Amino acid sequence: MKVALLNDSFPPVIDGVANVVKNYAGIMTEENLAEVMVGTPRYPGTDYDAYPYEVVAYKSYNTTALVNGYRTGNPLQMHAVNALAGFSPDIIHTHCPMVSTVLARILRKETYAPIVFTYHTKFDVDIARAVKSRHLRKESIKMLVSNISACDEVWTVSEGAGQNLRSLGYEGDYRVVSNGVDFERGRADADTVQRAVEGFDLPEGVPVFLFVGRILNYKGLPLILDAMRELSGDGVDYRCVMVGSGGDKEALQETARRFGLSVDIREEDGSIRQHRGSLPAGKIIFVGPVHDRQLLRGWNTRADLFLFPSTYDTNGIVVREAAACALASVLIEGSCAAEGITDGRNGFTIREDPHAMAALLRDIAAHPEAAHTAGQHAMEEIYISWEDSVAKAVDRYAIVLEKRRAGLLPQPRQGRSEQMLGRTAEAMDALGSVMQMPWTIYEGLYYGMLENYVAAEQKLHSTKEAIRQGVQESITDIHDTYHEQKANLQEKTQALSDNLRGVTDKMQEKGENLRSGLHGLKENVKSNVKDGWSKLADNKKDRE
Repeated sequence: MKVALLNDSFPPVIDGVANVVKNYAGIMTEENLAEVMVGTPRYPGTDYDAYPYEVVAYKSYNTTALVNGYRTGNPLQMHAVNALAGFSPDIIHTHCPMVSTVLARILRKETYAPIVFTYHTKFDVDIARAVKSRHLRKESIKMLVSNISACDEVWTVSEGAGQNLRSLGYEGDYRVVSNGVDFERGRADADTVQRAVEGFDLPEGVPVFLFVGRILNYKGLPLILDAMRELSGDGVDYRCVMVGSGGDKEALQETARRFGLSVDIREEDGSIRQHRGSLPAGKIIFVGPVHDRQLLRGWNTRADLFLFPSTYDTNGIVVREAAACALASVLIEGSCAAEGITDGRNGFTIREDPHAMAALLRDIAAHPEAAHTAGQHAMEEIYISWEDSVAKAVDRYAIVLEKRRAGLLPQPRQGRSEQMLGRTAEAMDALGSVMQMPWTIYEGLYYGMLENYVAAEQKLHSTKEAIRQGVQESITDIHDTYHEQKANLQEKTQALSDNLRGVTDKMQEKGENLRSGLHGLKENVKSNVKDGWSKLADNKKDRE
């Protein structure tokens, strides 16, 4: 059997899904279960020839500043398509619904091999964090679901992951195929533990609570700090160890100091910077990333309880790694990571509340044997090795192939021509040199390319015509309104002029009347005065 494994991340990128693909490829090769070829975006300066299987690293674009340290691959690179098609895979197993699944669909058209897809991550959460536009988020999720729905069989790493996929609009079937861990079953030896914890303040008899993973808020780390503040305030001594790195590390360290917690931080040069807090007990220890898997086993062996209050993770491989070392976990009830956990037996589940965590840890600090017993049960009941997980996957590959031979899977159409793929790849290269390409263009560049272009042109033309018509109507409305208002203004101006003229005429008429009256009054006064003088003269003569 030949298997093509495709993923958007692979070493030197270290994340959960890259680790899955690396284990699939390594175990299938070492155990002679299948011949493997890996397809992944190229990271400059990486030696891809060091693996015991072939890695096809295709061209990628630098989107590390936009997508949390990841590069974006071009799935239409002809050398990648040709190399993978030339491998003639029987199964194409893609682990990311973005670029890798576009490449898988292209490869299926060339080889007729069925596609198996595994849903590892709550991509709606990742998209919501990376894309601010509601419309773009909606379109990105629509493209994601379209890609997944096109696959021949869909796997999820947990039932919760399947329900999350359903919530995005996926309507097909899925089956749960759990990931394994690369830790062997059993606790690390004393020398390994000593090498792991050397230099750190870990007194005997003081409970050690461990977190391993990316130092990001959505992993539930603020809840842990709130619980530790409560314990420290109550005088409960403990050591809370955080192993890993991430974008929220400095902010969480500052929050711990602001809470009054004592904090130890291992610097890149290996030195340990200490901060003495005001609270009477407890300490937070930031170890930084630990890449040595044996040293991680040492930390899981030294700890008394593993803290993983994440509602984001779909599987929580770190919980199974802890179980391999007989370390029980504290999980949020109902979360994907809590699947398979019976509270108080092989782990502990709590409400998503810091007081609930503090109450549980207070009890564990007083009765550590309860945690140790649960850890032993976890090792016996929830541990699964990668060897077992991959063997089950290969068995399922055989069933998928049998379904294809029986005609129970849709038959893919003949692939596009190499000329079209080549020209499209060149176009994407040109675009990639001047701008970062959003995820959502990939599907449109290959599937229904011509139809999408024609539709886009028609939409652009109709939009242009609507804008032109709208502008013309607006201009006409403005013109009509202007002339209407102008006519109204002229009419009102004429009426005002007529009113003013009437007032003037009346004032002139009244002025004439006033002048005539005054003249008559003057003449009357003169006449009266004259008559008066005449009478006076006559009287004078009579007296004489």
